[in-house]
Amino acid sequence: MKIRKTIYTLALTTFIAGSVLVGCQTSTKKEEIAKDKVADAREDVQDAKEELMNARKEATAEEWKAFKNQTNIAINENEIRITDLKAKMEKTGNSIDALYAKKVEELEQKNKDIKFKVGTYKNDKASDWESFKREYNHDMNELGQALKDMTVDNKK
Repeated sequence: MKIRKTIYTLALTTFIAGSVLVGCQTSTKKEEIAKDKVADAREDVQDAKEELMNARKEATAEEWKAFKNQTNIAINENEIRITDLKAKMEKTGNSIDALYAKKVEELEQKNKDIKFKVGTYKNDKASDWESFKREYNHDMNELGQALKDMTVDNKK
């Protein structure tokens, strides 16, 4: 009986020691895996930052020149439309002209603001060309729609 008890005790001790060693290795491996994941995440963040910097590009000289020419044409067309609106306003002489004049002045100021933005834009790596174009197109579309709304004849 003593031999059996000794064998069981030895087997149980070996099992417990093995479990402890395996458990320790698992937590060590888990720590290593966690460290690897953190390192991978840091690399991913760095890659994302580099991609963002690469995405921020300046316009090529040809692209900027074409954009600038199109912008000047659009701004000049807006100025002509605003001048026409002012001329139309002077002809009517109605009491609504104060409100109409205020709207025309606001449109004229928006057009000047857009012209100023384009004139002061620095086409370099620090500027976000795509964002600038998107904002410019949005502003021009709003101004164009507002000018169109001003010229619509609401008489029925």
